[in-house]
Amino acid sequence: MDRLDFIDTRFGTANQYHFSQGNCLPLTGVPFGMNYLSVETSQSRGSWWFHPDDPTFAGIRLTHQPSPWVGDFSTFSLLPVSGPVTKGDVFHNTSSYRPSEARFQPHLIEVFSQRHRILTKVTASIYTFSCHICFENGSAGLIIHNPGQAVWQFSADGKTAVGQVQNVSECQDKDLTLFVHLEFSQPVQQKLMGEALENKSLDDQTKTSFTYFQFGDDVKDLEIMASTSFISSQQALLNWQREFPKTFEESLAKSRQSWNTYLNRIQVEDKDFQKSKNFYQHFYRALLFPQRWYELDENQEPIHYNTRSRQVVSGKYYTNNGFWDTYKSVYPLLSLIAPEVYGDILEGLLSAYQDTGFLPKWLSPDERGMMPGTLVDAIIADAAVKKIRPDLMPAFLEAMIKTADTESSDNKYGRQGSQVYQKLGYIPNHFHESVNQTQDYAYSDFCISQVATTLGLEDTASCYQHRSLNYRNLVDTNSAFLRSKDEMGQFRADFDPMSWGQDYTEGSAYQNSLAFYHDILGYVRLIGGREVFAQHLEELCNQEPRFTVGGYGFEIHEMSEMAALDFGQIAISNQPSFHLPYLYHYIGQPHWSQLILKNLISHAFTNQAYPGDEDNGSMSSWFILNSLGIYPVTPGSGQYLIGIPNLDRAQIQLPEGKSIQINCKGNLPQYQFVKEVHFNKKPYSKLYLHHEDLIKGCQLDFQLGLVPPLKTYSQKDLPYSLTS
Repeated sequence: MDRLDFIDTRFGTANQYHFSQGNCLPLTGVPFGMNYLSVETSQSRGSWWFHPDDPTFAGIRLTHQPSPWVGDFSTFSLLPVSGPVTKGDVFHNTSSYRPSEARFQPHLIEVFSQRHRILTKVTASIYTFSCHICFENGSAGLIIHNPGQAVWQFSADGKTAVGQVQNVSECQDKDLTLFVHLEFSQPVQQKLMGEALENKSLDDQTKTSFTYFQFGDDVKDLEIMASTSFISSQQALLNWQREFPKTFEESLAKSRQSWNTYLNRIQVEDKDFQKSKNFYQHFYRALLFPQRWYELDENQEPIHYNTRSRQVVSGKYYTNNGFWDTYKSVYPLLSLIAPEVYGDILEGLLSAYQDTGFLPKWLSPDERGMMPGTLVDAIIADAAVKKIRPDLMPAFLEAMIKTADTESSDNKYGRQGSQVYQKLGYIPNHFHESVNQTQDYAYSDFCISQVATTLGLEDTASCYQHRSLNYRNLVDTNSAFLRSKDEMGQFRADFDPMSWGQDYTEGSAYQNSLAFYHDILGYVRLIGGREVFAQHLEELCNQEPRFTVGGYGFEIHEMSEMAALDFGQIAISNQPSFHLPYLYHYIGQPHWSQLILKNLISHAFTNQAYPGDEDNGSMSSWFILNSLGIYPVTPGSGQYLIGIPNLDRAQIQLPEGKSIQINCKGNLPQYQFVKEVHFNKKPYSKLYLHHEDLIKGCQLDFQLGLVPPLKTYSQKDLPYSLTS
């Protein structure tokens, strides 16, 4: 059975505790494409335009939305209709559909409009999309609507339309234009525009948000072949010519092939078929972001639109990614299954630096400046130690250092308060989220030192390695928490470890005091040793999921999700907690990590939804890696910590025909501990694996047990830590 046939892209669109939707739109396209297609069920809810339970069909939406909190840009929707259109708005032309009968797959959306008796099928590639629309009653018509303004100009024969769509949620270029080339299998007979449905000539160039195209009364079958570009109408035509003409079925087959190229890179088996199915649902989501922003000119050279200079420039570029979320899991996964894509994205990151003078933090389509830190540094460092695109590392080191040490007047770029950070060794608490900023800057400094080390620049590496210990300036050795300080070095008074926000990002001190991934053993020694750390972890895990709204002033959805999930203060519903289950590894007690992980994978992730925000593939990638029994707590170290698999067997296809074979005996609910591990059929005692050993091709065998083994771990068996 083809894996695509049991992936439903609506998986995760509803949060299992309340309707959150997160980033989980039911997207159809190809991995890392420029455009995606989705179903719009409501035009009146802004960025929340899809709900899995809404039986209403407001059109097929071409979307670039990475998150409802970020919003969409350069979007428009196609709504097939049949019979006379008497109102020039979407509301009066929306139809019902049966969600249970619709098909939502990575390569295909299929919707039957009950009111209009129309079957619509759509598929997409990187720059193009294709529609096959069957009108049961004839009288074919098509509405194009968009939140901003658009121009649709037709050729004389009525079969070719050139469009220009302008609408942005946020962008340096407020006039950002999406150029569209449309080819219809049947000629348009009439074009009506706006609320008044004014009859316009086919070549009219009036801007509007609503256009109705009427075809012949006897037309029952319509195909649309379309392409888009952020460069020009000429580039849109070039993109179209490279893909078309081909039939809808040929386009569909090509999209299926694109998905299988990636989905086949991890093959899993389990006695419980639902677990295998869930794995591929998550795998699909992990392959959606970032999205391509570059195109290929007539010489097949990559070019992209620089929204800041409003010029077309050379180079690759990717967008719709928040690196605060994705560095933890998406990129380490790509380093195993798609290093060629990772390398392509690295080129795009360098282009972003060349376009703005700063490495990006959150792109959609250009810099949003959301979230603390400059954690793209971790993506670069992880690539450097894994020897992915070493040719780019000299330029990246320069970019990392400039981004770290040059303070921009625009807070969207670089590090906020970088000068005071260098002076004090921490970010004082008159800056928002100062504890997270300090930790993230310290970790980024470690990442800079790692890249410098790969280039043999010992002095630079030593300088930033020393700076990477700045997180220690906020450690309260009495409580073991990281607490904010003012410029005079005094801790904030009236400390409440359950208070969210203010000094912390989307969490409290419980979730946000342990993000110095590179020096966990150094921290353990600082607070008094392993026993003290074990007590702190016990409090973290066994403390009820209580919270106070703190700096937010109201209950945000991440608070609700942690409380509903009821896994202590381990809020796996959000990215700051991704590494928390593995902290027991650092004190030689991996059995507690295994117990936590087994329960999280089995109970926090249902077969219908996520426990919280699936941000740009980050939570999906976390689930995939942990289902395989590995997780990279410290990107930039080259290590994957060994967890506990959730599948009987898995095979990861590597470049050059190599593979990683993972076998798990005793994979049953009651066996919650790893009894023993064999690496290449030899007993293995370390709690981590090196990337360089994995990519040679290997076999990893787990035996699970009812109780943990009596075992003592030496220092060399423990995961990476800068100091100990």
